[in-house]
This record gives sequence, structure tokens and C-alpha cells, in this order.
Amino acid sequence: MKDIYNDSFMDKLAGKIKAEQPNFPSEAFKKLVFADGWESLALKQRMRRISESLSATLPPDYREALDILMRASVDCRGFEHMFFPDFVELRGLDDPEASVPALAVFTKYSSSEFAVRPFIRKYPDLLRKQLTTWAADPNEHVRRLASEGCRPRLPWAMALNEFKDDPSPVLELLELLKEDSSEYVRRSVANNLNDISKDHPGLVMKTARRWYGRHPHTDWIVRHACRSLLKRCDPETLRFFGFVPAERISVVGLTLSAEEVSIGGAFTAAFRIVNSGDSSSLLRIEYAIDFVKANGSRSRKLFKLSEKEYDPGETPVRFNHRFEQLTTRKHYPGEHALAIIVNGEQLSGISFTLHP
Repeated sequence: MKDIYNDSFMDKLAGKIKAEQPNFPSEAFKKLVFADGWESLALKQRMRRISESLSATLPPDYREALDILMRASVDCRGFEHMFFPDFVELRGLDDPEASVPALAVFTKYSSSEFAVRPFIRKYPDLLRKQLTTWAADPNEHVRRLASEGCRPRLPWAMALNEFKDDPSPVLELLELLKEDSSEYVRRSVANNLNDISKDHPGLVMKTARRWYGRHPHTDWIVRHACRSLLKRCDPETLRFFGFVPAERISVVGLTLSAEEVSIGGAFTAAFRIVNSGDSSSLLRIEYAIDFVKANGSRSRKLFKLSEKEYDPGETPVRFNHRFEQLTTRKHYPGEHALAIIVNGEQLSGISFTLHP
């Protein structure tokens, strides 16, 4: 995604700014953007480089520069334009009177979810009121900002440790958004609750019990919000969704197409689910791999296979797993383990070796 910031993109951006500020030094701006080290910068670092370059080439008065960017940004839609709110974070933290309304404007075209967080930290009372106001805004992007901006563990963003410790202000805000008409907003509410579940699982389950069954929107939110608790095989969460201990269920015949696999390769696993009862059972079936880490220890990750009713008798299950190197997961050679998890219980397992 970072490669979208090329010569053509910067020419268009400079042209939009020059239309609002005729003496804008387009070439100097581009030279600053593409200065030494550009190629090694990650996506967010490139956004910050663009913000810094705008700061260096726009008028030194913050409000004057902000006014130019607000006029230039009207047609700049999409994630790639998040350097506009980043400029506010960079230059405007000491001017919340001008900056906070600007974040609401910029979020309609890209997103201010990262940039609002330093303001939440520096001006907690002011922003708590503002987030509540945004939660009632007619624009779904602004309402989403109210939820997304205060997520305790928003990916790629600074953590809000105050909300990790005490999420009650966040939960009060989510109450206002739990039946929002926009799926975009509801997904943010669910992700926010999922963040909270990692530090306060009991509190999220209490919220789930209060919300579940009252509205189709809240039912979806609760289910999506509890995904991390389900992955952790949290007993209370499993019971809440009807995944009771699998007393009549067994897993037989677990085999691998290859018990020795190279990094970059794959295997196919096969097994059979046996329901020895006389009625169907609601089962959440996952497989877990105990991955070898760089220091030789193991770390388990679960992967969902199915979640449905299984009739009496045997049901065959097959799946493939690839061991490609990813930015989010790096593989190391050594003895690994595969386990089949049914309703939170490990019912079968097998070892395999991963080679360089």
C-alpha cells in the first residue's frame, strides 16, 4: 500500500494545495517527501514524512495552514489521505479548539482514528464530551471516529493504557452506538469491545449478556466482539453461545499428508468427527498449531474450521495449512504440534517437523 505514494500522487496533491495557496512550493515539497530514506519507510512513516513536508512548506501559522489543507482535502478520499489528520496531530496538539473540529472534517474523507488519540490523552475531559457529541453525528464516519478513536488497543496506534485499566468511559460511549444503523459503525463497536475483552473478559461478557437478544444489530456486535474470547476457549463465552462440553463427540483418524514440511510448503490434514449421541450437537471446530518461536519455545495459534450442528454418526473433515513467511507470522524450524479443538477441548493431536 505504501507504494501508492509515488510521483503522480504527490503531483496531484501539490496541485490541489496550489489551487488553494498559489505560492505553494510544489517542487520543494516533493523534494522533502522523497528525501533520503524514503524507500525504507513503512506506510505510516511515509504518512508522517508527508505531514512533515507539508508543515515545512505551508505557512508557519498553524490555523492558516490548516485552513488551506481543509479546503484542499475535500476531494481527497481514502485511507491513503490520512496524512491530513496526521498533520493535525503533528502541528495542532496545543490548539484543540481548531484541531478537534478539523479531525471531524478530515475523518469524513479518510480517517482520524490515529490522530485523535493524543488529544484523548492530553485533554481527557474535553474529548470525552466531544466523543459523545460525535456519537450522535449524522455522518457515519464521524460516529465511527467516536468508537474507533478510543479503542484501547487500536492496531498501528498508540495504546490508550488509561482505557485498558478502566474501560468504563469507553463502554458508556459504546452504549450510544450499539444499535447504530451503519454496519461501518457497528463493526467498530464490536472491535472496540474485542479490545476490551483482552483485559476485562468478565466485563465484556456482562455487556454481552445485557445486549444479546435485544436487537439484531447488537446480536451481531456481541458475536463479533467475543471472537478473541472464543479463540481463547474461554469457558463462560463458549457456554454463552451454546458450545457445551462435547461429551458425546470424539475425533478419530487424524492424519497428515506429510509429517515433515519445509517452510513455504503445506500439508493436508484429515480426521473424522464422531457424534455418538442420538441427536445433533452444536460444535465449534478449530485446529491449533503450536508454532516454534525464535527462542525455541512454542506459541499456540487457533484457526477456525467450522461452527454448525453435527448430526449423529461420522463426518469427515479436511483442511490445508501453508507455512509461508508472512509479515504477521515468521516460521522457524523444529518440531511443531497440531491439535483438533472441539468446543474448547482438545480431542486429538499429532506432531510434525518443519524444516528450513
